[in-house]
Amino acid sequence: MKKIIVLLASTVLILASCTPSIGNEDEVVQNEDENQQQQNSIVSSQTMSEETYRTILPYRTSPSRGVITNQMGNRVDIDEMETGLRRLSKQYYDPGELLFEEGQHLTSEMLYRWLDTKPTQAMIDEMEASDDYSESDIQNANRAINPPLDEETDITEETASKEDYENNPKYLSHILEHNFLERKEDDSVEVVGASIGIALKSVFTFEVNGNTHHREIPESEMMEQGKAIAQTVLERVRNIEELSNVPIMIALYREEQQGSPVPGNFVAQTGVESGQASIDEWESVNEENILFPSDEGEERYYDTQQLVQNFSSRIQEYFPNYVGVVGKGFYIDEELQQLKLEIPIEFYSEGEVLGFTQYTYGLIDEMFQDYYDLEVKITSSKKLESIITREAGSSEANVQVFN
Repeated sequence: MKKIIVLLASTVLILASCTPSIGNEDEVVQNEDENQQQQNSIVSSQTMSEETYRTILPYRTSPSRGVITNQMGNRVDIDEMETGLRRLSKQYYDPGELLFEEGQHLTSEMLYRWLDTKPTQAMIDEMEASDDYSESDIQNANRAINPPLDEETDITEETASKEDYENNPKYLSHILEHNFLERKEDDSVEVVGASIGIALKSVFTFEVNGNTHHREIPESEMMEQGKAIAQTVLERVRNIEELSNVPIMIALYREEQQGSPVPGNFVAQTGVESGQASIDEWESVNEENILFPSDEGEERYYDTQQLVQNFSSRIQEYFPNYVGVVGKGFYIDEELQQLKLEIPIEFYSEGEVLGFTQYTYGLIDEMFQDYYDLEVKITSSKKLESIITREAGSSEANVQVFN
């Protein structure tokens, strides 16, 4: 028990040393708010690592905040898209030189228009003949990017058949913007680059006559549509003054189906030079998230599957009432980068949790190699009981037990 208490204390110190702070060495810079009024902002002198972007304080949220939760049906996809876009951005924008800020130029109103289903020409003709729609309403309707349900008739979502939906699925779920800023000599900052993530469906779910249907979208079909969508988005982004002449990285994200325990992944990326409004070539992104244990895990990454299962068996030897271990592995170019394990338990006393955590820590030290990031969460039905983390290359793990 003494060992784990020492580990807990060291964890607090490590977390405290990594927490960004605003002190005497923090830099004051000039930023512009939504009304183009200059205001002071603070750039923290602290960063969690050399590979982490620093941010400007006070933190400005995106004007499209909340759209992603309404458009993407899986929480794990939302998290992976946001963190993954920052990860890919590091290939284009140096975190040691530039600052990060949530996208400030794509608004909720703009995105909802783009993410909608494009009206058919018959529907546009009807809108133009009606006094209920203004010219602005018609222009906004035409901004939708997802394909119309039918090119020639006036089919709507209310009158469409199952075949109409299957022939013209919604491909586009969300568009995510990240901005990267540079500090100038006069202590001002300006956007010098942007990343655009485009989320695309792997399964299109729709309802007809009260019945729910699913239409799988093959990756080849998704890629063809995604590249065309990306070109449209780039052209529109170039019409935004602040983004008209900066480098832009665009990445395509393939969502997992709703309810999946693991997220999808980015599948392609491209860099567009300053002022350029067309995409030349795409580069494949070989990332994937794998569930353990699973049929896919056993087929693709047998050694990791066996490791998770052996780890589970070793725990069960001494704690037979625990539920099991669920693992999620993140791979780049088929090399394990991060392994997250969750262990649900059915006991709640402080002594049991401490004993279980200490035993688990020992198994981690014994069984898991250190070339990838490792995270083990021990949970009950009530809360997160404890967490064990170890960074790639580190010989010791950090432990936190929550009372």
